[in-house]
Amino acid sequence: MSTEISTSPTLSHPNPKTDDNTENIIFTQNEATIKMLYKALSQGETETVSSLIASDLEYWFHGPPRCHHMMRVLTGESPSHAATFRFEPRSVTAVDGACVIAEGWEGAKAYWVHVWTVNDGLVTQFREYFNTWLTVRDLRPTKPAAAGHHLGLSTTLWQSMPGDLFRRSLPGLLLAI
Repeated sequence: MSTEISTSPTLSHPNPKTDDNTENIIFTQNEATIKMLYKALSQGETETVSSLIASDLEYWFHGPPRCHHMMRVLTGESPSHAATFRFEPRSVTAVDGACVIAEGWEGAKAYWVHVWTVNDGLVTQFREYFNTWLTVRDLRPTKPAAAGHHLGLSTTLWQSMPGDLFRRSLPGLLLAI
């Protein structure tokens, strides 16, 4: 299994002055935005989809070239109602402020992870991982140590958990935020 490290300075982090309740509301709103996006995609509601996505969406892809399914749908190259591959998330999870992760799989043939960045109800960044295990880690220092130094510990925020693919060998990626 190969591992690549991808860092993104554009993923926003929660405001340290924000209280836990406000942060939970933001997480819930961001999850709701992504769930609405998938619902609109499945129903072919292109106006709703375009209202949820920034016109200058940043897109990253990792996987076999033939598997750019979501980008084909988002660009209109393959209308969502006529797409050969349908995205039905098995889980949608908000992590680290603006980041929302959706995961899905269809038996042993296809496993995907979508990492969306949502700012003020608008998707500004989209990362698609197809047939790739993903671990998302927060690499910011977690605990202050003596003399004002921070320990370099990282926290796993999310990792792939597809129930029916555990025996399958897939490349692994670490997404550092």
